[in-house]
Amino acid sequence: MSRTEQPAVAKEPRQRSVRVVMGGLMIAMLLAMLDNMIIGTAMPTIVGELGGLNHLSWVVTAYTLATATSTPIWGKLGDMYGRKNIFLTSIVMFLAGSALSGASQSMDQLITFRALQGLGAGGLIVGVMSIIGELIPPRERGKYQGMTAGVMAIAMIGGPLVGGSITDNWGWRWSFYINLPIGAAALAMITIVLHLPKKRTQSRIDYLGAVLLTVAITSLVLLTTWGGTQYAWGSGMIIGLLVLGLAALAGFLYAETRAAEPILPLRIFRSGNFTLISLIGFLVGFTMFGSMTFLPLFQQTVQGASATNSGLLLLPMLLSMMAVSMVAGRVTTSTGKYKIFPVTGGALIIVGLYLLSTMGVHTTRLTSGLFMAVLGAGMGFIMQITMLIAQNSVDLKDIGVGSSSATLFRTIGGSFGVSLFGALFTHKVQHAMQSGAGGQGAAATKSGAQLDPATIAKFPPAMKDAYFHAVASGTHTVFLWGALVSIAGFIAAWFLVETPLRGAAAKAAPAAEDQPVLADAL
Repeated sequence: MSRTEQPAVAKEPRQRSVRVVMGGLMIAMLLAMLDNMIIGTAMPTIVGELGGLNHLSWVVTAYTLATATSTPIWGKLGDMYGRKNIFLTSIVMFLAGSALSGASQSMDQLITFRALQGLGAGGLIVGVMSIIGELIPPRERGKYQGMTAGVMAIAMIGGPLVGGSITDNWGWRWSFYINLPIGAAALAMITIVLHLPKKRTQSRIDYLGAVLLTVAITSLVLLTTWGGTQYAWGSGMIIGLLVLGLAALAGFLYAETRAAEPILPLRIFRSGNFTLISLIGFLVGFTMFGSMTFLPLFQQTVQGASATNSGLLLLPMLLSMMAVSMVAGRVTTSTGKYKIFPVTGGALIIVGLYLLSTMGVHTTRLTSGLFMAVLGAGMGFIMQITMLIAQNSVDLKDIGVGSSSATLFRTIGGSFGVSLFGALFTHKVQHAMQSGAGGQGAAATKSGAQLDPATIAKFPPAMKDAYFHAVASGTHTVFLWGALVSIAGFIAAWFLVETPLRGAAAKAAPAAEDQPVLADAL
């Protein structure tokens, strides 16, 4: 057999192995993304059995906070000690947290074990992105983007449906136990098929940087979570969190300039593309999570959809996002061009959010579905391209840090978006209820702008109509501000420099023993 024929012979088993590895990675990502969606529908049952209604929000907050704070640390550990073992560790930690959460006998135990689960989830998310970044060159990575977008759509739509079905038929504990067989399958697939080079480093872990970054992220996430809800924006608690967060952030930046192996090397921000795409990711998270929070509320309150149907009504946005992401990925793979996608996506997000801001009490589900499809197309052009550009803008040895940083900025952006949009929504609804229903309307929404269907059903017709108009007015404000914020991301996209994507040739440069290898036994 000639040397020119050998690559063709080896190509098919390698492609089979890539598909198996990608299957395992997508299962792992699905676990991390699906969990909160499933648990949301089980929460009323959990509270009924364990009690602790006043600690209910911490079941979600503990998971989200642990995920956000651990993401950059997992990314750096992968860069230092090799991604495969670090990734497998995160899967085991997630599964342990799932098993313990399912066995919880009190709300305090559940919150603690959810935090452990969240720590593992942080490693799952960044591990998937980092392994794809090391295994597949950016030039070829686009064709796999549709898989990631598909996982997101499955999690958004399937989570509430699966969670409700599991809780009704098997009990809420199986909302956690269901992760165990699925995670075990991912664990086996990754262990057997994926072989990445083992790394050894003499450098010490940047413990000071890790602690300071954790304090900074925790303070800022709690600030945006509690501000305007549990505590007033001008309260001592919120101001204290702001001061602590900024002080920890300043200390972290100083510590990173002194550390031998910093958790977040500041050198990666010397790349203009990386800095710009981090900003764009932050703004996309800001607007995306904001819209995903208030669209179901509008559908359930104004359009009269059930909780289950409101999830299904998001299909136009999610399917549009998945389809466009697949097309963008294929075009990027075939042409190597990518700048057009964040620019086009930024424009469509602005248009989509503006169209959503025009919705009112008489907007049909078909019309709102078309508006959501425009927004989904914009997200599809941007969501996975931001990760590709971030990874292509850093050296291969920093790809874990690059992936975790891109994920972190999007996560923090989402936290800020939900909080600030929530404050805008609440203020607008309460003002509209005061104007439309007088003192009685103001009293009805004094404790919160989001009322459950049972409470709304008890309103007299005039007051119910006033509340529908108030919610429509609140969502108008949220989406309009979202469109205005998105203009900054659209402008930033124009300044991206379309540097060549690393291809197979560039990836082959390191020594053979340093290359990722896929088992060809399959």
